[in-house]
Amino acid sequence: MWRPSKCPNEVSLGFTFSLQLALPKQVRFSVKSRVNRKLVVCTVESVGSIYQTSDVRISKTSEWNALEQHAKNVISKTHLRDLLTDPERSEKLWAEFDGCILDYSRQRVLPETMKLLFDLANRAKLQEKKEAMFRGDKINITENRSVLHTALRAPKETQLFVDGVNIIESVWQVLEKIRSFSNRVRSGQHTGVTGRPIKNFIAIGIGGSYLGPEFLHEALRTERVASAAAGDRILRFLSNVDPVDVKRATDKLNPEETMAIVVSKTFTTRETNINAKTIKDWLIYHLGDSPETIKKHMVACSTNLDMVVKFGIDPENMFPFWDWVGGRYSVCSSVGALPISLQYGFDVFERFLQGAHSMDDHFRYAPLERNLPVLLGLLGVWNMSFLHYNARAIHPYSEALLRFPAHIQQLDMESNGKHVNIFGENVDYPVGEIDFGEPGTNGQHSFFQLLHMGQVVPCDFIGFMESQNPVCEEGEPVSNHDELMANFFAQPDALAFGKTAEEVEKEGNPKWLVPHMVFTGNRPSSCLLMPVLDAYVTGQLLALYEHRTAVQGFLWEINSFDQFGVELGKVLANKVRKQLNESRYFNKDISGFNPSTTRLLNRYLEGSVGCAFEHVYHYE
Repeated sequence: MWRPSKCPNEVSLGFTFSLQLALPKQVRFSVKSRVNRKLVVCTVESVGSIYQTSDVRISKTSEWNALEQHAKNVISKTHLRDLLTDPERSEKLWAEFDGCILDYSRQRVLPETMKLLFDLANRAKLQEKKEAMFRGDKINITENRSVLHTALRAPKETQLFVDGVNIIESVWQVLEKIRSFSNRVRSGQHTGVTGRPIKNFIAIGIGGSYLGPEFLHEALRTERVASAAAGDRILRFLSNVDPVDVKRATDKLNPEETMAIVVSKTFTTRETNINAKTIKDWLIYHLGDSPETIKKHMVACSTNLDMVVKFGIDPENMFPFWDWVGGRYSVCSSVGALPISLQYGFDVFERFLQGAHSMDDHFRYAPLERNLPVLLGLLGVWNMSFLHYNARAIHPYSEALLRFPAHIQQLDMESNGKHVNIFGENVDYPVGEIDFGEPGTNGQHSFFQLLHMGQVVPCDFIGFMESQNPVCEEGEPVSNHDELMANFFAQPDALAFGKTAEEVEKEGNPKWLVPHMVFTGNRPSSCLLMPVLDAYVTGQLLALYEHRTAVQGFLWEINSFDQFGVELGKVLANKVRKQLNESRYFNKDISGFNPSTTRLLNRYLEGSVGCAFEHVYHYE
């Protein structure tokens, strides 16, 4: 599929190409084709290579139809309690790599199902799309950008040229700068303005500038090596523009020992800017209004040097990243590297990068049949588009991963929550699951009632061979970790097998109670079993789920790498913000809103008070 950078009259293309070209930068050529009997002439510029796809939309292919028929005529007549008695099937529905084991025998699939899914992947040119991503082709067609979060964890000696620049060299220049800076802060060479060492860090960001680094921080907090490296340092995150979040982030911290890390690609995100300004004022209030206060106590991860300098941050304390790094894929950039390296040391973060790179290589080169991210992605497409399960739950059996479901929720739902394909056509099949989850066993005492006896929600169970913090209690039959993992092994079977009316009756329950105690079973899940959760394994886990998301988008023929859906609410918020300013401080009536919003705004203004500013600015 080709994407025109300039297309007269913005004609929507209702067709696809199946070509592969390699063209140098600045090459221009014209393509003429008949689309709905209209002649379209478009110009393609700066094309590195052509992003391939099939000649018809994926849902109209014979491979898609074969899966629909298979789901209807074969899988609908099976039950997991029967399928799981077949040892040969269970052996085939298993894959492992570098210590990671995936058992997907509790999914509602047969080996025949997987073959049909592999056929669909080949029809969708999954291998070519994967390679285009790793190669740096601008597969984010709506924004004309490469998608190269994998380059963030490539070894230093790797070479990858994009627009004539070896971006791996650029990545490692930033990483080495972070290594040097974090070493200076952690060693006490860089102190606060009063000379005290810095040991508290507040990372200010939102969305992808927050969820990924926070998940990683929580995963490492109780890991033996990382915990020892952290010592008595404190890392907190400030994301919500709610002033309560500011209070929580600064509570009981000594400003003399605190550094703020402002994480914003463009340095224009309002929530982040307001929070950064609030923390800046907090530092100035306690430490004095001098350039040295900000120089010593505030740093930035951004691409906008002018705005960073205008804010007052020393340009030497800015750590860049690039437009080919999407926010939700940015944890391996300076966005995650800086706070994590300050808290735990760069060596710990580098080990995390190595784990992610290991999974990158596996995803890129392993055959589809043994490729963990591909298998998870194909199962996601199967469950969503063919079995019509519109939600998915993640259950990490490690409290250290308590923020992992939230990160994956953004990663997946912001990526694949789309209603049109890459050609601008409405998708005619379900895409984009609702993701949620909690660590086990907490989730079992929260929403598992619905999972077992309500609507069907496919599940991912993530367990570990060893605990980060092993404990044995005298008088107990197993260790605390074994107790946890007993639930990890039991819950997938309970979902799959269920409990029949006959089994309930045999337990001696009265007939009237039997229907209330029946578990229908046949509820799909996958089990991912990994070694102890350290920095390396955390990197593997992150990359595994990043690539799963990409696989689903590739097969669905949607762009998983833009996120225009977050913009509309922001635009409308600007209008409301202006109205609040005018009504609260300049007594202007509310106008231009629908009756419901007008009524709500009036009641809000009646029931709340604003700030007593010395000078009130008109909001433009």
